[in-house]
Amino acid sequence: MKRVLFDHVNDVLEADYVLEFTYTRSVGEVIGQFLAGLREGQILGIRTASGRVLVPPTEYDPDSGERCSPSDLVEVGGSGSVKTWAWVSESRKRCPLQRPFAWALIQLDGADTALLHAVDAGSIEHMRTGMRVRVRWARERSGRIEDIACFEPEEP
Repeated sequence: MKRVLFDHVNDVLEADYVLEFTYTRSVGEVIGQFLAGLREGQILGIRTASGRVLVPPTEYDPDSGERCSPSDLVEVGGSGSVKTWAWVSESRKRCPLQRPFAWALIQLDGADTALLHAVDAGSIEHMRTGMRVRVRWARERSGRIEDIACFEPEEP
């Protein structure tokens, strides 16, 4: 990558550089258990002091700021309802599906919040708010959000 440092008429001074982030982040107990659950084919949420179940789980309750304990992790369903969505007509290289799909907020059964993920509906005509979807697991799972390959409509 080149960056122009000086340009005076046609005199250009350039320097090569690489933009990178050379650190790693620990996921902690809550997210670590969430990711381990995905590897095992289960989706975990966390129950806050007020009784709400957050998916994906967080280390702190966004309403009260109270710390959430890993002991409050609970399994939620692998199916849920689409709350809102946006259609992707042309998939990009890093998209989860290499064909048209929807990004959707999906409220899983047993959860009070929605998870953002891809829905493989086949076409925009098959996508709608309120539709029921279920998880499609990746063939090989390793404890990453990509262990959920996508969601698919429960209805044929």
